Amino acid sequence: MLRVESISAFYGAIQALRNVSIHVSPGEIVTLLGANGAGKTTLLKIISGIHPPAKGRLLFSGQNITGLPAEHILRLGVGQVPEGRQIFAPLTVMDNLILGAYVRFKGAGKKDVLQDLDSIFDLFPILKERAKQRAGTLSGGEQQMVAIGRTLMARPKLLLLDEPSMGLAPKIVTDIFKTIQALRARATTILLVEQNANAALKVADRGYVIETGRIILEGETHDLLNNKEVQRAYLGKEYREVWE
Repeated sequence: MLRVESISAFYGAIQALRNVSIHVSPGEIVTLLGANGAGKTTLLKIISGIHPPAKGRLLFSGQNITGLPAEHILRLGVGQVPEGRQIFAPLTVMDNLILGAYVRFKGAGKKDVLQDLDSIFDLFPILKERAKQRAGTLSGGEQQMVAIGRTLMARPKLLLLDEPSMGLAPKIVTDIFKTIQALRARATTILLVEQNANAALKVADRGYVIETGRIILEGETHDLLNNKEVQRAYLGKEYREVWE
């Protein structure tokens, strides 16, 4: 579904990515692990058309999307849930969700868009209760649900999740990752950027480890879980308690 081929990127004179290549197949959950500043968010921004690559190529469903505008890429089926949620705080939950479907109004019509709200409320029942509440008054976990729901309203074929557990209490993190598993059951393809390696590797099929803009490791979840370097750098002393 997605092929990232030898992508490099800069912020001014600073090189953020160096010849990064990854792929995501239909129905997979693939995780991208790495420390702050490793280039994870930059890669997602390039895939979704927010930041231009300096070189390399992006293929989505066989189509070259390198350098296309973000709105065009969204229309093709790539939706991103941004780091930090970035919801529209003064607007209601309902308005935030409906805004997520703005690229569909011309083709699908308002009726179909409104019907999709039922699917979001099935996934996040609390949002139905909060539908008329201003999004900025929600808890952090509820705001993350709004951010995910808003992106799903665009009916993406590929969902990019950027640090969905960031800043959330452990119980809410567990709930968010249960949601990711529920999305798998709906045959949603996901590229998951996450610092919480324990949680990410528990739901993913495969993973990549990025360090200072380079992919240094890749493999099946089982292989990464048993890799000594991954255990040392990302799983820590809690590895045995969580996974054994």
